[in-house]
Amino acid sequence: MLCVGTHSDRRSACAPKGAVRNHFCIYKMSYMLFSQILGQERAKRFLKQVIARDKIPHAYLFTGIPGIGKTSMAMALTMALNCDSPVDGDGCGRCPSCRKIMRGNFPDFLSFKILPDKKNILIDQIRELNRELGFAPFAKYRVCVIHQAETMTDEAANSFLKTLEEPPPGNILILNAKEPRDLLPTIVSRCQRVAFQPLPIKDMVNWLVKEKDLDEEKAEMLARISAGSLGRALNLCGGNFLDKRQEWLSRLIVLPGLSREKGFEMAVECAAEAKRMGLDTTEDGEAGILDMLTMWESWYRDLLILNAGDMTHLLMNVDFSHKLKNIAEHFKIDSLIDSLLTIDRARRDLIRNRNTKLVMEHTVLGLRRLADALGAKGTAQS
Repeated sequence: MLCVGTHSDRRSACAPKGAVRNHFCIYKMSYMLFSQILGQERAKRFLKQVIARDKIPHAYLFTGIPGIGKTSMAMALTMALNCDSPVDGDGCGRCPSCRKIMRGNFPDFLSFKILPDKKNILIDQIRELNRELGFAPFAKYRVCVIHQAETMTDEAANSFLKTLEEPPPGNILILNAKEPRDLLPTIVSRCQRVAFQPLPIKDMVNWLVKEKDLDEEKAEMLARISAGSLGRALNLCGGNFLDKRQEWLSRLIVLPGLSREKGFEMAVECAAEAKRMGLDTTEDGEAGILDMLTMWESWYRDLLILNAGDMTHLLMNVDFSHKLKNIAEHFKIDSLIDSLLTIDRARRDLIRNRNTKLVMEHTVLGLRRLADALGAKGTAQS
Protein backbone atom coordinates (compact mmCIF):
# COMPACT_ATOMS: atom_id res chain seq x y z
CA MET A 1 0.00 0.00 0.00
CA LEU A 2 1.25 3.49 -0.80
CA CYS A 3 -0.13 6.17 1.49
CA VAL A 4 0.15 9.88 0.83
CA GLY A 5 -0.85 13.02 2.67
CA THR A 6 -3.40 13.98 0.02
CA HIS A 7 -4.46 12.76 -3.39
CA SER A 8 -3.34 14.71 -6.42
CA ASP A 9 -5.67 15.12 -9.37
CA ARG A 10 -2.75 15.13 -11.78
CA ARG A 11 -1.53 11.79 -10.40
CA SER A 12 -4.94 10.16 -10.74
CA ALA A 13 -5.39 11.59 -14.21
CA CYS A 14 -2.04 10.27 -15.38
CA ALA A 15 -2.55 6.77 -14.04
CA PRO A 16 -2.50 4.15 -16.79
CA LYS A 17 -5.83 2.66 -17.70
CA GLY A 18 -6.62 -0.22 -15.36
CA ALA A 19 -3.98 0.79 -12.80
CA VAL A 20 -4.77 -0.28 -9.28
CA ARG A 21 -5.41 2.94 -7.35
CA ASN A 22 -6.04 1.41 -3.93
CA HIS A 23 -2.29 1.64 -3.28
CA PHE A 24 -3.04 5.23 -2.24
CA CYS A 25 -4.73 6.39 0.93
CA ILE A 26 -4.68 9.31 3.33
CA TYR A 27 -1.94 8.88 5.89
CA LYS A 28 -3.51 9.22 9.33
CA MET A 29 -0.54 8.74 11.62
CA SER A 30 0.48 11.73 13.77
CA TYR A 31 3.56 13.61 12.66
CA MET A 32 6.33 14.23 15.16
CA LEU A 33 9.35 16.42 15.72
CA PHE A 34 12.73 14.87 16.48
CA SER A 35 12.37 16.18 20.03
CA GLN A 36 9.10 14.27 20.53
CA ILE A 37 10.49 10.85 19.60
CA LEU A 38 11.29 8.56 22.52
CA GLY A 39 14.95 7.50 22.59
CA GLN A 40 17.07 6.95 19.44
CA GLU A 41 19.34 9.89 20.31
CA ARG A 42 22.17 8.66 18.10
CA ALA A 43 19.91 8.46 15.03
CA LYS A 44 18.52 11.93 15.79
CA ARG A 45 22.00 13.45 16.07
CA PHE A 46 23.13 11.88 12.81
CA LEU A 47 20.10 13.09 10.84
CA LYS A 48 20.36 16.59 12.27
CA GLN A 49 24.05 16.71 11.27
CA VAL A 50 23.14 15.64 7.73
CA ILE A 51 20.54 18.42 7.50
CA ALA A 52 23.00 20.99 8.88
CA ARG A 53 25.60 20.07 6.23
CA ASP A 54 22.93 20.33 3.52
CA LYS A 55 24.25 17.19 1.86
CA ILE A 56 21.22 14.93 1.93
CA PRO A 57 21.72 11.32 0.77
CA HIS A 58 19.05 10.19 -1.67
CA ALA A 59 18.47 6.90 0.17
CA TYR A 60 18.52 5.72 3.77
CA LEU A 61 18.23 2.27 5.30
CA PHE A 62 16.60 2.41 8.75
CA THR A 63 17.22 -0.91 10.52
CA GLY A 64 15.77 -2.32 13.72
CA ILE A 65 12.75 -4.15 15.11
CA PRO A 66 9.27 -2.71 14.42
CA GLY A 67 7.80 -0.16 16.80
CA ILE A 68 10.94 1.68 17.91
CA GLY A 69 10.55 4.95 15.99
CA LYS A 70 11.76 4.37 12.42
CA THR A 71 8.60 5.74 10.77
CA SER A 72 8.30 8.57 13.30
CA MET A 73 11.90 9.52 12.53
CA ALA A 74 11.11 9.57 8.79
CA MET A 75 8.22 11.95 9.51
CA ALA A 76 10.41 14.20 11.65
CA LEU A 77 12.99 14.23 8.86
CA THR A 78 10.29 15.22 6.35
CA MET A 79 9.23 18.13 8.55
CA ALA A 80 12.79 19.32 9.19
CA LEU A 81 13.79 19.17 5.51
CA ASN A 82 10.76 21.12 4.31
CA CYS A 83 10.54 23.61 7.18
CA ASP A 84 10.93 27.32 6.31
CA SER A 85 12.43 28.19 9.71
CA PRO A 86 14.02 25.11 11.32
CA VAL A 87 14.96 25.30 15.01
CA ASP A 88 18.03 23.34 16.12
CA GLY A 89 17.63 20.96 13.17
CA ASP A 90 13.95 20.37 13.94
CA GLY A 91 10.79 21.58 12.22
CA CYS A 92 9.41 24.81 13.68
CA GLY A 93 5.82 23.56 13.71
CA ARG A 94 4.52 26.98 12.64
CA CYS A 95 5.43 27.59 8.98
CA PRO A 96 2.97 26.64 6.18
CA SER A 97 4.89 23.46 5.36
CA CYS A 98 4.99 22.29 9.00
CA ARG A 99 1.31 23.10 9.48
CA LYS A 100 0.39 21.04 6.41
CA ILE A 101 2.44 18.13 7.69
CA MET A 102 0.90 18.32 11.17
CA ARG A 103 -2.61 18.46 9.71
CA GLY A 104 -1.88 15.35 7.64
CA ASN A 105 -2.47 16.97 4.24
CA PHE A 106 1.14 17.18 3.10
CA PRO A 107 1.36 15.62 -0.39
CA ASP A 108 5.05 14.73 -0.34
CA PHE A 109 5.21 12.05 2.34
CA LEU A 110 4.61 8.61 0.83
CA SER A 111 4.28 5.45 2.89
CA PHE A 112 4.65 2.22 0.97
CA LYS A 113 3.43 -1.03 2.55
CA ILE A 114 2.51 -4.62 1.75
CA LEU A 115 -0.98 -4.81 0.31
CA PRO A 116 -3.69 -6.52 2.39
CA ASP A 117 -3.73 -10.32 2.04
CA LYS A 118 -0.26 -10.30 0.48
CA LYS A 119 3.02 -11.42 1.99
CA ASN A 120 5.42 -9.46 -0.21
CA ILE A 121 5.91 -6.11 -1.86
CA LEU A 122 5.17 -6.82 -5.51
CA ILE A 123 6.70 -5.46 -8.70
CA ASP A 124 3.42 -3.74 -9.68
CA GLN A 125 3.67 -1.67 -6.52
CA ILE A 126 7.24 -0.63 -7.35
CA ARG A 127 6.12 0.34 -10.85
CA GLU A 128 3.38 2.52 -9.40
CA LEU A 129 5.87 4.03 -6.96
CA ASN A 130 8.16 4.85 -9.90
CA ARG A 131 5.29 6.58 -11.69
CA GLU A 132 4.64 8.65 -8.59
CA LEU A 133 8.31 9.63 -8.29
CA GLY A 134 8.22 10.79 -11.92
CA PHE A 135 6.30 13.90 -10.81
CA ALA A 136 8.26 16.73 -9.25
CA PRO A 137 7.56 17.16 -5.53
CA PHE A 138 5.30 20.02 -4.43
CA ALA A 139 7.66 20.92 -1.57
CA LYS A 140 11.47 21.00 -1.40
CA TYR A 141 11.71 17.29 -0.74
CA ARG A 142 9.45 14.30 -1.14
CA VAL A 143 10.13 11.51 1.36
CA CYS A 144 9.08 7.96 0.55
CA VAL A 145 9.16 5.28 3.26
CA ILE A 146 9.17 1.63 2.20
CA HIS A 147 8.10 -0.51 5.13
CA GLN A 148 9.33 -4.09 5.48
CA ALA A 149 11.62 -3.54 2.52
CA GLU A 150 13.05 -7.02 3.01
CA THR A 151 9.74 -8.49 1.79
CA MET A 152 10.20 -7.25 -1.78
CA THR A 153 10.08 -10.07 -4.31
CA ASP A 154 13.19 -10.55 -6.43
CA GLU A 155 11.44 -8.82 -9.34
CA ALA A 156 10.38 -5.90 -7.15
CA ALA A 157 13.85 -5.58 -5.61
CA ASN A 158 15.57 -5.52 -8.99
CA SER A 159 13.09 -2.95 -10.29
CA PHE A 160 13.59 -0.80 -7.21
CA LEU A 161 17.37 -1.06 -7.60
CA LYS A 162 17.14 0.83 -10.89
CA THR A 163 15.22 3.62 -9.14
CA LEU A 164 17.83 3.66 -6.38
CA GLU A 165 20.68 4.06 -8.87
CA GLU A 166 19.20 7.18 -10.48
CA PRO A 167 16.46 8.65 -8.28
CA PRO A 168 14.62 11.70 -9.63
CA PRO A 169 15.85 14.92 -7.97
CA GLY A 170 14.07 16.08 -4.82
CA ASN A 171 13.17 12.55 -3.71
CA ILE A 172 14.48 10.81 -0.59
CA LEU A 173 13.90 7.08 -0.23
CA ILE A 174 13.84 5.48 3.21
CA LEU A 175 13.82 1.68 3.52
CA ASN A 176 12.66 0.23 6.83
CA ALA A 177 13.96 -3.27 7.54
CA LYS A 178 14.85 -5.43 10.52
CA GLU A 179 18.26 -6.49 9.21
CA PRO A 180 20.34 -5.26 6.25
CA ARG A 181 21.31 -8.84 5.44
CA ASP A 182 17.69 -9.51 4.43
CA LEU A 183 18.06 -7.13 1.48
CA LEU A 184 20.04 -7.38 -1.74
CA PRO A 185 23.65 -6.28 -1.05
CA THR A 186 23.42 -3.95 -4.05
CA ILE A 187 20.47 -2.16 -2.41
CA VAL A 188 22.20 -1.91 0.98
CA SER A 189 25.38 -0.49 -0.59
CA ARG A 190 23.42 2.38 -2.16
CA CYS A 191 21.79 3.48 1.10
CA GLN A 192 23.02 5.39 4.14
CA ARG A 193 22.36 3.04 7.03
CA VAL A 194 20.87 4.37 10.27
CA ALA A 195 20.61 1.77 13.04
CA PHE A 196 17.75 1.96 15.57
CA GLN A 197 18.02 0.23 18.93
CA PRO A 198 15.30 -1.33 21.14
CA LEU A 199 14.11 1.28 23.62
CA PRO A 200 15.35 1.11 27.23
CA ILE A 201 12.79 -0.62 29.49
CA LYS A 202 12.88 2.23 32.01
CA ASP A 203 12.10 4.85 29.35
CA MET A 204 9.19 2.77 28.06
CA VAL A 205 7.79 2.24 31.56
CA ASN A 206 7.93 5.97 32.33
CA TRP A 207 6.25 6.81 29.01
CA LEU A 208 3.47 4.23 29.43
CA VAL A 209 2.75 5.37 33.01
CA LYS A 210 2.66 9.04 32.01
CA GLU A 211 0.98 8.89 28.58
CA LYS A 212 -1.27 5.83 28.95
CA ASP A 213 -2.00 6.04 32.68
CA LEU A 214 -0.91 2.43 33.28
CA ASP A 215 0.19 1.28 36.71
CA GLU A 216 3.93 0.71 36.96
CA GLU A 217 3.78 -3.10 37.23
CA LYS A 218 1.63 -3.45 34.10
CA ALA A 219 3.78 -0.93 32.23
CA GLU A 220 6.96 -2.83 33.14
CA MET A 221 5.44 -6.14 32.08
CA LEU A 222 4.40 -4.71 28.70
CA ALA A 223 7.78 -3.07 28.18
CA ARG A 224 9.66 -6.31 28.88
CA ILE A 225 7.35 -8.52 26.80
CA SER A 226 7.59 -6.05 23.90
CA ALA A 227 11.40 -6.34 23.96
CA GLY A 228 11.93 -2.60 23.71
CA SER A 229 9.25 -1.97 21.04
CA LEU A 230 6.89 0.81 22.12
CA GLY A 231 4.69 0.19 19.08
CA ARG A 232 4.18 -3.42 20.10
CA ALA A 233 3.50 -2.44 23.71
CA LEU A 234 0.78 -0.03 22.55
CA ASN A 235 -0.79 -2.72 20.35
CA LEU A 236 -0.80 -5.21 23.21
CA CYS A 237 -2.41 -2.90 25.75
CA GLY A 238 -5.05 -1.71 23.29
CA GLY A 239 -6.87 -5.02 22.62
CA ASN A 240 -7.62 -8.29 24.41
CA PHE A 241 -4.01 -9.30 24.95
CA LEU A 242 -3.83 -8.65 28.69
CA ASP A 243 -6.87 -10.85 29.41
CA LYS A 244 -5.64 -13.55 27.03
CA ARG A 245 -2.20 -13.48 28.62
CA GLN A 246 -3.67 -14.44 31.99
CA GLU A 247 -5.43 -17.42 30.37
CA TRP A 248 -2.35 -18.56 28.46
CA LEU A 249 -0.02 -18.43 31.46
CA SER A 250 -2.58 -20.08 33.74
CA ARG A 251 -2.59 -23.06 31.38
CA LEU A 252 1.18 -23.41 31.61
CA ILE A 253 1.04 -23.25 35.41
CA VAL A 254 -1.27 -26.27 35.63
CA LEU A 255 0.05 -28.16 32.58
CA PRO A 256 2.81 -30.17 34.37
CA GLY A 257 0.35 -31.63 36.89
CA LEU A 258 -2.25 -32.80 34.36
CA SER A 259 -2.89 -36.45 33.56
CA ARG A 260 -2.39 -37.59 29.97
CA GLU A 261 -6.12 -37.39 29.36
CA LYS A 262 -6.41 -33.88 30.77
CA GLY A 263 -3.27 -32.85 28.92
CA PHE A 264 -4.79 -34.03 25.67
CA GLU A 265 -7.97 -32.09 26.45
CA MET A 266 -5.91 -28.93 26.95
CA ALA A 267 -4.07 -29.59 23.68
CA VAL A 268 -7.37 -29.86 21.80
CA GLU A 269 -8.67 -26.71 23.52
CA CYS A 270 -5.54 -24.71 22.62
CA ALA A 271 -5.66 -25.97 19.04
CA ALA A 272 -9.31 -24.93 18.69
CA GLU A 273 -8.55 -21.47 20.08
CA ALA A 274 -5.54 -21.05 17.81
CA LYS A 275 -7.62 -21.95 14.78
CA ARG A 276 -10.06 -19.11 15.62
CA MET A 277 -7.29 -16.54 15.99
CA GLY A 278 -5.21 -14.88 13.33
CA LEU A 279 -1.50 -15.55 13.10
CA ASP A 280 -0.41 -12.20 14.56
CA THR A 281 -1.86 -9.23 16.43
CA THR A 282 -4.57 -7.49 14.40
CA GLU A 283 -4.63 -3.73 13.82
CA ASP A 284 -7.27 -3.32 16.55
CA GLY A 285 -5.10 -5.19 19.05
CA GLU A 286 -6.74 -8.63 18.97
CA ALA A 287 -4.16 -11.22 20.01
CA GLY A 288 -2.95 -13.86 17.56
CA ILE A 289 -1.41 -17.33 17.78
CA LEU A 290 2.13 -15.95 17.68
CA ASP A 291 1.29 -13.78 20.69
CA MET A 292 0.30 -16.91 22.60
CA LEU A 293 3.54 -18.64 21.65
CA THR A 294 5.53 -15.53 22.57
CA MET A 295 3.96 -15.57 26.04
CA TRP A 296 4.68 -19.27 26.47
CA GLU A 297 8.24 -18.60 25.37
CA SER A 298 8.58 -15.78 27.90
CA TRP A 299 7.32 -18.11 30.64
CA TYR A 300 9.97 -20.78 30.02
CA ARG A 301 12.59 -18.08 29.57
CA ASP A 302 11.71 -16.70 33.02
CA LEU A 303 11.89 -20.18 34.53
CA LEU A 304 15.28 -20.69 32.92
CA ILE A 305 16.56 -17.38 34.35
CA LEU A 306 15.40 -18.29 37.86
CA ASN A 307 16.76 -21.81 37.52
CA ALA A 308 20.19 -20.38 36.68
CA GLY A 309 20.18 -18.03 39.69
CA ASP A 310 18.14 -15.42 41.54
CA MET A 311 17.83 -12.82 38.76
CA THR A 312 14.32 -11.54 39.35
CA HIS A 313 15.19 -8.17 37.81
CA LEU A 314 15.46 -9.88 34.39
CA LEU A 315 11.98 -11.43 34.45
CA MET A 316 9.48 -10.53 31.74
CA ASN A 317 6.41 -11.70 33.65
CA VAL A 318 7.17 -9.66 36.75
CA ASP A 319 3.58 -9.92 38.02
CA PHE A 320 3.96 -13.74 38.16
CA SER A 321 7.32 -13.65 39.94
CA HIS A 322 6.12 -15.51 43.06
CA LYS A 323 4.63 -18.40 41.07
CA LEU A 324 7.66 -18.53 38.81
CA LYS A 325 10.01 -18.85 41.77
CA ASN A 326 7.96 -21.73 43.20
CA ILE A 327 7.77 -23.55 39.87
CA ALA A 328 11.37 -23.01 38.71
CA GLU A 329 12.86 -25.39 41.28
CA HIS A 330 10.85 -28.28 39.84
CA PHE A 331 12.40 -27.97 36.36
CA LYS A 332 15.80 -28.93 35.05
CA ILE A 333 17.62 -26.62 32.69
CA ASP A 334 17.63 -29.22 29.87
CA SER A 335 13.85 -29.51 30.11
CA LEU A 336 13.39 -25.74 29.91
CA ILE A 337 15.71 -25.44 26.90
CA ASP A 338 13.84 -28.25 25.11
CA SER A 339 10.54 -26.52 25.93
CA LEU A 340 11.80 -23.32 24.33
CA LEU A 341 12.91 -25.25 21.26
CA THR A 342 9.48 -26.89 21.03
CA ILE A 343 7.78 -23.48 21.01
CA ASP A 344 10.25 -22.12 18.46
CA ARG A 345 9.55 -25.09 16.19
CA ALA A 346 5.80 -24.43 16.48
CA ARG A 347 6.31 -20.79 15.54
CA ARG A 348 8.29 -21.72 12.42
CA ASP A 349 5.74 -24.36 11.42
CA LEU A 350 2.84 -21.90 11.73
CA ILE A 351 4.66 -19.24 9.69
CA ARG A 352 5.18 -21.91 7.00
CA ASN A 353 1.40 -22.47 6.96
CA ARG A 354 1.48 -25.91 8.52
CA ASN A 355 -1.77 -27.36 9.92
CA THR A 356 -2.60 -25.15 12.93
CA LYS A 357 -4.55 -27.82 14.80
CA LEU A 358 -1.82 -30.45 14.52
CA VAL A 359 0.98 -28.00 15.34
CA MET A 360 -0.72 -26.74 18.51
CA GLU A 361 -1.74 -30.20 19.72
CA HIS A 362 1.80 -31.47 19.19
CA THR A 363 3.25 -28.44 20.98
CA VAL A 364 1.04 -28.65 24.08
CA LEU A 365 1.53 -32.41 24.44
CA GLY A 366 5.28 -31.95 23.93
CA LEU A 367 5.49 -29.33 26.69
CA ARG A 368 3.54 -31.55 29.09
CA ARG A 369 5.74 -34.55 28.26
CA LEU A 370 8.92 -32.57 28.93
CA ALA A 371 7.66 -31.43 32.32
CA ASP A 372 6.37 -34.89 33.24
CA ALA A 373 9.49 -36.73 32.12
CA LEU A 374 11.74 -34.69 34.39
CA GLY A 375 9.66 -34.86 37.53
CA ALA A 376 7.89 -31.52 37.29
CA LYS A 377 4.53 -32.96 38.35
CA GLY A 378 2.89 -31.19 41.17
CA THR A 379 4.02 -27.72 40.23
CA ALA A 380 0.43 -26.76 39.63
CA GLN A 381 -0.06 -26.84 43.37
CA SER A 382 3.03 -24.71 44.06
